[in-house]
Parts: sequence; structure tokens; C-alpha cells
Amino acid sequence: MQAKKEEEKFGFTPSAENLNGRMAMIGFVAAVITELVTGQGVLHFLGLV
Repeated sequence: MQAKKEEEKFGFTPSAENLNGRMAMIGFVAAVITELVTGQGVLHFLGLV
């Protein structure tokens, strides 16, 4: 018997959405920590404002 080769999936798959949500949560927490530590907003800290 041969094992089925799993095809790569693109688009709005559940695993892609889970990864996207996790990265968004990490980014939000990083932004809050940056603001707490520096006393400035993220855009101001990066010099964009």
C-alpha cells in the first residue's frame, strides 16, 4: 500500500485562519508591551507619526 500524498491547500483553510489569528494576538500583545515600556504609541515609537 502507498500512503496518500497530501496536497497543499491555499486560501481560507482552518489551519491558515488559526495561524493568522495567533500571529494577530502576538502582534497585539507586542504593541501593548511596547506602549507600556516606552510610554509612546507604536506608530510614534516607530517614527511614523
